[in-house]
Amino acid sequence: MQKHNLQVLQTKHQQTNVVEGLDEIVQFKQLQKQFGQQFPMIFLDADVKKTIIIIPSLTLDMEILQKVRGAHYYEERLLCMLMLLKRPYTNIIYLTSLPIDPVILDYYLHLLPGITGYHARQRLTQLSCYDSSRISLSEKILKRPRLIEKIKQSIPNGNMVYLSCFNVTEHERKLAVEIGAPIYGCDPDLLDFGTKSRSRKVFRECGVYLPEGFEDLRTEDDIVHALATLKLEKNNLKKAVIKINDGFSGEGNAVFSFAGANLENLTLWVKSELPDRIQMVADHVSYHNFIKKFNNLGGIVEEFIEGEMKRTPSVQCRINPVGEVEVLSTHDQITGGESGQVFLGATFPALNDYAVEIGKLGKTISEKLKEYGVIGRLGVDFIYVFVQNTWKYYAIEINLRKGGTTHPYMMLQFLTEGKYDEKTGIYTSIKNEPKYYTCSDNLQSDSYKGLGPDDLIDIAMCNDLLFNANSQEGVMFHLISTLSQYGKIGVVCIGGSPEKAEMYFHKTKAVLDRECLMNV
Repeated sequence: MQKHNLQVLQTKHQQTNVVEGLDEIVQFKQLQKQFGQQFPMIFLDADVKKTIIIIPSLTLDMEILQKVRGAHYYEERLLCMLMLLKRPYTNIIYLTSLPIDPVILDYYLHLLPGITGYHARQRLTQLSCYDSSRISLSEKILKRPRLIEKIKQSIPNGNMVYLSCFNVTEHERKLAVEIGAPIYGCDPDLLDFGTKSRSRKVFRECGVYLPEGFEDLRTEDDIVHALATLKLEKNNLKKAVIKINDGFSGEGNAVFSFAGANLENLTLWVKSELPDRIQMVADHVSYHNFIKKFNNLGGIVEEFIEGEMKRTPSVQCRINPVGEVEVLSTHDQITGGESGQVFLGATFPALNDYAVEIGKLGKTISEKLKEYGVIGRLGVDFIYVFVQNTWKYYAIEINLRKGGTTHPYMMLQFLTEGKYDEKTGIYTSIKNEPKYYTCSDNLQSDSYKGLGPDDLIDIAMCNDLLFNANSQEGVMFHLISTLSQYGKIGVVCIGGSPEKAEMYFHKTKAVLDRECLMNV
């Protein structure tokens, strides 16, 4: 009898949760449907009065995210969207965990063409949670009903409204419903398409090449079996990669070496060697914690792609609410770490040898995702290996969110008012000039610690590093708040050639090194 009663209570509790969740989900889908109907007017009519609520919350796995130095300051990467204030009928509400230094806001606003700083500031509302804790920004906002009310009150009457987020989870969905505004992003119900396991399935559906491997794994035994099977199927395989489904920037990945493998008792050999041979990409992650995280989130095992000439390009696409697919950009990623899997930065556009090809592949994959209802920005990562005088590609993963190449490209586009041509693989500015950039979120040195935002601007001005609107070349800084505490800064170095962009990057590092050495 007691067992029966317990089952009844559990059933009632589950039904209550479903009803509550369904109500929120229904409201969210209604908001998204209305957004689809309003989309052409919001984005094609420059005279429409609109408010964009920017919530740059990195709503990702906190245990993995905390390995990123100054993670909560990464909310400043979307400050490039302040460039939208060049449209005189656009209002922006920007949310952060901690207040943004006015010097940083002024740095962005001074670049606005045809708009006075005063006019732009009147249409910018910056709100903060005053909370540096490790939970995501969206969760912090949800815990503050008065802040949500301030957001609502900051929306001018009659304005069309939507939310722009770094990524969209159930927290952003709840926030959208609380505010009563849609999100230009993927429905959280479809986030599975951005996992490592589902990415592999989508690639197969599209007929796109991918590394040999296994998905939908959940346990340590699953990993052992997959590694052993992979080695038996590819006898010359030297390494394999183990990836947690929701890792990012290489965090959540590990590499396993088959050197000296005992092929006669391979499964037993892998099982005994796994704890000692596994090499974590993230620092300070124990084997126990990695397996625990893998058990919770699941993941994949796939071959480690070898090659003397190997590059890691990506393509960024956008699916809008009316079903149009656009290839926004291609990049060659700059990676580091012992296994070469940590994202450090990128060059734009990708190598001309394959830029057009990965644009086509990205569009094919995006068209497939559109069939499932995905909207918003997304990125697809690849590995290219030069074999027998040609480049061979492997699709690696789909990211249903803004990423490390989103804000640099947005900044370039806002500053030069140009467009990437997917048919040629070249970006051309409004002046009909090609533009290139080298970018990084990780220009870092301990000697940079102690530099404040005003110090950085002084150094940049005195050394001719600021972006020049006339030549449309120069350096844009981001993650400025990480500089003083972590000695880390983000840069987008724009030039009229790849060499000029690279020159600005090296000049920026040389100037910072010199200036900081002078002050020692």
